[in-house]
Amino acid sequence: MGYEMQTITKKVLVDRIADKTGQKRGDVKRAVQLFLDEMIDELTIGNRLEFRDFGVFEVRERAARTAQNPKTLEQVVVPARKAVRFKVGRLMRERIVLGESTANTVASR
Repeated sequence: MGYEMQTITKKVLVDRIADKTGQKRGDVKRAVQLFLDEMIDELTIGNRLEFRDFGVFEVRERAARTAQNPKTLEQVVVPARKAVRFKVGRLMRERIVLGESTANTVASR
């Protein structure tokens, strides 16, 4: 495997979307940020976000548990907490497994 993983930032995505759509970068940045803020707001109030073929985001409650410090072997109580869970959708799973890219295609959904 000669592939080196890269970190793609929000700025890079905004630039790509602006280039592909001809929209102003500022407008795209605001739309992307609004989308992300709405996702956070919905998850905060306990709603589930489902994007067909992409995946599902939901908040799950993790139960309190007892863990062990590996250095001291001391028992430590880990409190209950909420965590965001993402379940991959069919289309994303297929594309990742098959290694297909949408880099040269126009969004059709």
